[in-house]
Amino acid sequence: MTSSVQAATDPQPGLLARLSAEALGSLFIVLVAVGVSILSSPAAAPLPSALAAGLTVTVCMLAFGHVSGGHFNPAITLGNLIAGRIRALAAVAYVAAQLIGSVVGAALVYVVVTTVPVLADVRAAFGSTAAGFGEHAPAQTQLAGVLLVEVIGSALLVAVFLGAAAGRRALPSLAPFAVGLATAVLLQFGQVLGNLPFNPARASAQAFFSPSWAIEGLWLFWVAPLMGAALAGLAFRGFQGLSGPARATAEHQGGTDAINDHFDAGNGIAEEAADTRAETTPEPLPAKPANDDARDFFDGKKG
Repeated sequence: MTSSVQAATDPQPGLLARLSAEALGSLFIVLVAVGVSILSSPAAAPLPSALAAGLTVTVCMLAFGHVSGGHFNPAITLGNLIAGRIRALAAVAYVAAQLIGSVVGAALVYVVVTTVPVLADVRAAFGSTAAGFGEHAPAQTQLAGVLLVEVIGSALLVAVFLGAAAGRRALPSLAPFAVGLATAVLLQFGQVLGNLPFNPARASAQAFFSPSWAIEGLWLFWVAPLMGAALAGLAFRGFQGLSGPARATAEHQGGTDAINDHFDAGNGIAEEAADTRAETTPEPLPAKPANDDARDFFDGKKG
């Protein structure tokens, strides 16, 4: 009960702090992922760039996940929105912050690449690792194949995020490692087919500094991952619905509705209601493990 009351009374990071965390994490991810990709030829050797991107996702979730939930990807934000873990206005603000951070990260890579003598054409260097299909894909994968892989890969990535961070038997402290490993594995596969990032913000940032064909085909790398994210979010919401009655009973017994009000409302009224419930609930039976604080940080309820 002590940890539950503490979770209900601890102040929630403000929206500006959460958006700053999302922007900074996105900047870090794009800086490493794009920089390593340009300098390591992922089509021929996808492991270095895939591993670097996956490890960076893990690092950013560990460093900033307790502030913003650790999305750093519009697809993951959409999945959380559909799963009911973040409000619509906050989700839009998250996506804007992710785009800003990603573009700044790509701009920094652009500046660095201009200082590399062997890469005389910077835009061509960016284009060589930008997301594409057909003649612009390393394996010349056609649009249908790229669409299918982006949808499935993004759905799996969002499902890993939602499942690793929120299940009743989940270990939230391991969520960053699960998401980071999933990112690395998917990139290992996607880069050979068409430099698929499974992240619309990263795809956009890299396309801005690539030849014009990258911008022209950018729509695919928004539509496909968001479709996959929607599928994962709907599936996860369905799983929650199946266990709804049991969860409602457990929350009534354990007084955890106070915690949910605190993280979902994001205002002082909900915090006062949480405190009142915590004080008046007699000897509740805890329905969640003692690591609820960490789970709440990573499951996106803080959005």
